[in-house]
Amino acid sequence: MRELSVVITVLNERENIQPLILAIRDALSGIDYEVVFVDDGSDDGTQREIRQHSDDRIRLIELRKNYGQSTAMTAGIDHSTGTYIALLDGDLQNDPTDIPFMLQKLKDEDWDVVAGNRKNRQDGMFLRKIPSKIANALIRRMTGVYIRDYGCTLKIFKREIAEDLGIYGELHRFIPVLAKLQGASITQVDVKHHARRFGSSKYGLNRTFKVMSDLILMVFFRKYIQKPMHLFGTMGFVSLGLGIIINTYLLILKIMGQDIWGKPLLILGMIFLLGGIQLITFGILAEVNVRTYFEGTNRKTYQVRRIFDGETKALEHN
Repeated sequence: MRELSVVITVLNERENIQPLILAIRDALSGIDYEVVFVDDGSDDGTQREIRQHSDDRIRLIELRKNYGQSTAMTAGIDHSTGTYIALLDGDLQNDPTDIPFMLQKLKDEDWDVVAGNRKNRQDGMFLRKIPSKIANALIRRMTGVYIRDYGCTLKIFKREIAEDLGIYGELHRFIPVLAKLQGASITQVDVKHHARRFGSSKYGLNRTFKVMSDLILMVFFRKYIQKPMHLFGTMGFVSLGLGIIINTYLLILKIMGQDIWGKPLLILGMIFLLGGIQLITFGILAEVNVRTYFEGTNRKTYQVRRIFDGETKALEHN
């Protein structure tokens, strides 16, 4: 087992491969490391370039088609062997020279995750920087995980944290939130960032809608994954209560001889009433599913950081 596995997902990055490998060799010369490239369906000869410049520290995982960055990251983590795992972009915008400092900080200060913050980001202002700042602020506000730069791929994890991240769909943007769900301790350090030299960016403004959809999912995971009834039940009882109040008021009007048929308030009252019943039902079904998930897969509802007892202390003294 190596000390460090550097997982790099690539898609049509042929021109970046050789300089990236050389930069990693220079930066990590004093570390027992491996590099796990995951090719996510490239069609420009990226795989051939990796094989041409590989050595005994480099592994290449070729996926059958383009699955997306999240799935590729999961494949890289699954096929890595390091005690610690670093995620690195394959476009030369992250700098491998930041990895030794981040790794040392993780070990010396006993963090579970050390994330990078692109202090002087070399990207376009209006299409990349401003949308990113808005998204980062929104994610911090809604998830309660306060780091400055969610979009920086460069991160280092303890292996047990990386293996249990559960990066599905396109949730790689929310890796700090996923780590926090495990109770991971996270810190962030400033890292270097370079302008792209070769190839083209795989990101565009269309990802904004994907980020918003995933953010809603992350908020649910962060706050209600073990207690979905608290979300659906609260909304359901509020809606049910409003429906009962409105319909009681209309019933009184009806008893007093007024014609209530066809009134918009009647329709609103029925919507609140039926909506409340449905939300409460959703909450019950969600609770059943959560219990099936934890009990059927033997997963725990808690995470243990470490166990200390007298025997451990005696062994340490010996």
